[in-house]
Amino acid sequence: MNVTGNEDNCRKLRKEDHVQRVSAEQKGYVQEHTNRRITENNNTDANIQTDNLLEEILHRENMNKAFKRVKSNKGAGGIDGMGVEELLPYLKENGADLIRQIKEGKYKPNPVRRVEIPKEEKGKVRKLGIPTVVDRVVQQAITMKLNPIFEKQFSDNSFGFRPRRNQHDALRRCKEYADDGYVYVIDMDLEKFFDTVCQSKLIEILSRTIKDGRVISLIHKYLNSGVLENGIIVDTPNGVPQGGLCKASHNPPYAKKVVMLSNTS
Repeated sequence: MNVTGNEDNCRKLRKEDHVQRVSAEQKGYVQEHTNRRITENNNTDANIQTDNLLEEILHRENMNKAFKRVKSNKGAGGIDGMGVEELLPYLKENGADLIRQIKEGKYKPNPVRRVEIPKEEKGKVRKLGIPTVVDRVVQQAITMKLNPIFEKQFSDNSFGFRPRRNQHDALRRCKEYADDGYVYVIDMDLEKFFDTVCQSKLIEILSRTIKDGRVISLIHKYLNSGVLENGIIVDTPNGVPQGGLCKASHNPPYAKKVVMLSNTS
């Protein structure tokens, strides 16, 4: 059968259209696959109303709980030298203004104070960033509202630094695997993870669940607050400070210490 020019053009158009459609489908698949990899439970939308989350964070009851938590934890002061014993008088006098500034988006967190603590490996240190006690209260208030939302997205096999979970729970889970016949363990960790976290990616992930842009903006300000090191304020475009409360969890759903057991001989 002879093929006319018009038929050839039609076939060509259909072929190009097919290529474009497949490309778009593949792109969509890759995007969907990437999103699903972020959390084990594929629950990036916690189905919780978060439009007015800032008001919940700054609610008097939540702020009072945050203050009590910071006071009980004690800890060293930040760059302003204020200790937890000075916190209550300061908040009584300046608390209303602090909340007003946060609501208006005018609050600027202080840089964290850099301290170094030795690691188990000889000659190596872990760099911590110590926020001011006032910033710790705000961060604690944020954390207490975000934890119940993002806990649903974390792996059921993750136990470190999570509420109502501890090393005994992890050991019981290991025993269950051992009883099931698993005999090999692979232990992996990510080197300098907190120092290299991509802040824009972290903000993107948070934004998938948190719909109150003011909260996202406030967290971003804490990530970019800088570090006071040797008397000089250094910008922090990458990573999250260890030592404060407003940081990626020790077991983030997209990058955590992994322990896998296998019964492969």
